[in-house]
Amino acid sequence: MWHQTNRELFKEFVFKDFKEAFSFMEVVAGIAEEQNHHPRWLNEYNTVKIWLSSHDAGDTVTDKDHKLAEAIDAIPYPSKTTDIVDKNTTSFPEIKLYADGGSRGNPGPSASGYVLLDMQDKVIFEGGVYLGITTNNQAEYKALKFALEEAQKLQARTIHVYMDSLLVVNQLTGKFKIRNRDLWPIHDAINQLAKTFKRVEYTHVPREYNKLADGMVNKTLDEHIT
Repeated sequence: MWHQTNRELFKEFVFKDFKEAFSFMEVVAGIAEEQNHHPRWLNEYNTVKIWLSSHDAGDTVTDKDHKLAEAIDAIPYPSKTTDIVDKNTTSFPEIKLYADGGSRGNPGPSASGYVLLDMQDKVIFEGGVYLGITTNNQAEYKALKFALEEAQKLQARTIHVYMDSLLVVNQLTGKFKIRNRDLWPIHDAINQLAKTFKRVEYTHVPREYNKLADGMVNKTLDEHIT
């Protein structure tokens, strides 16, 4: 948990090794840039220490610090979880969504994979869909669409989306234009789906933070390609 004084919020994160710690810092850096609010931190091998305060408010704790702390807490550890939640007996107002797509050939045999987790990183649902011959980008987009449709069934309201495709994340957040017209229909469909939720946040993560969804992609492809 975060420790608060009048001047700052502090929390220490411990990972398996330096690679995991550095990947975590990459994700935090991206979120900090989006919020235009940057932490003070220290990394020593597998440990990351973070201090949050608002310089423009006289180095005190403000709502901006709590908002960034909440976003940092929503970042999952990259190690695979084995805990599974019974989605039929539990409500999920807020969830984490991982989506990935892959094409062996680009274009070539393709699949989408996605995993939904609760806020304690327990698996709610995981799925893989074989797409036939298509491209990596199409598979990435379709994975997100399938996952959002599953989130609707769970009646989730707030969705934290994590994908390792920088192109898809930046196109969905409006940072990149969509130059490939073949992606327009699926992009529009996802935007319409997103409107059915209270909030959908998109975060780009390193590939090692998307192992669950990537695993579903490869499992699905292996089952359909001999």
